[in-house]
Amino acid sequence: MNRLAGVTSPYLLQHADNPVDWWPWGPEAFEEAKRRDVPVLLSVGYSACHWCHVMAHESFEDQDTADHLNAHFVSVKVDREERPDVDAVYMEAVQAATGQGGWPMTVFLTPDAEPFYFGTYFPPEPRHGMPSFRQVLEGVRQAWSTRRDEVGEVAGQIVRDLAQREISHQGTRPPGEQELAQALLGLTREYDAQRGGFGGAPKFPPSMVLEFLLRHHARTGADGALQMAQDTCERMARGGLYDQLGGGFARYSFGRDWIGLHFEEMLYDNALLCRVYARLWRATGSE
Repeated sequence: MNRLAGVTSPYLLQHADNPVDWWPWGPEAFEEAKRRDVPVLLSVGYSACHWCHVMAHESFEDQDTADHLNAHFVSVKVDREERPDVDAVYMEAVQAATGQGGWPMTVFLTPDAEPFYFGTYFPPEPRHGMPSFRQVLEGVRQAWSTRRDEVGEVAGQIVRDLAQREISHQGTRPPGEQELAQALLGLTREYDAQRGGFGGAPKFPPSMVLEFLLRHHARTGADGALQMAQDTCERMARGGLYDQLGGGFARYSFGRDWIGLHFEEMLYDNALLCRVYARLWRATGSE
C-alpha cells in the first residue's frame, strides 16, 4: 500500500496497491520534492478512462518502472473528477504546448508546481512515433540533472504564457449584446457546415455551446444560431455518436464525421445533452 490507501477517491484507491510511491495532491508532495531536489510527475486520470487503466497496467504496476520513478521523482496522482481545478490548470498547459489534450494527463513539474514537459498516454515501448514512458522519464531526469537552468526557463515561460491567456472579467455584470454577438461570430467561424460541430477532429459533443446557441435563438430569433444547433444535434444523433441500441452519447469521435468513437458514455455529457435535445425539440418540434 502507498499513500493513496487513506483517500476517498475510488480512482486513487485503484492505485493504492501500485509499487509507485504515489502522493495525493497537496503541499506535502511538493515539500518532499524540494527536500529531495527532484521533479514531480503529475498523473491525472479518472475511473472510466480506458487509457488511464492501460498505462497503469503497463507502467505503474511494473516494478522496474516504479523503482525508477521512486528514485528520481515525487509522483502525484490526481482524480480529475475530484480535483477539476488542478486538472483544468494543467490541461490548459498541455493543450497550449501540444495542440491536444486527454487523459491520462502526464505532466512534469518543478517543486514549485511549474510545468515544463507534457504528454498524455505513453506506451511501455516506443511505437507510432511516441517515445516509451521509460524514455520520457530518463530524458526528464537527465534534463533536470544537467540542464536545470534551461528547465527553469521553460517552466517560467510556460507560467507567463498561461497568465496571459487568462480571461479578464471586468466587474460583475453579465455579458452584454456586444459580447454575445462576438461569441456567436466566433462560433460561426469555427462551425463545420458539412459535418456539424465546431473545429476539426477529434470532436466532442459541444453541449454548452449548443445550449448557448439555443438560448441565443430563443432570445433574439437568430435563425443562424438555431440552424447550427439543429444540424449539429442531428449529425451527432445520426453519425454514430449516439448509441442506437442502448441509448446515450459516446464521449467523442476521432473523426470529423462523428464516427470512430471513444466508447465511453459519460453521465455529465449525457445529462447536459438531454437538456440540449429537450430545448431543441421545444424550439423546432422535431421528433
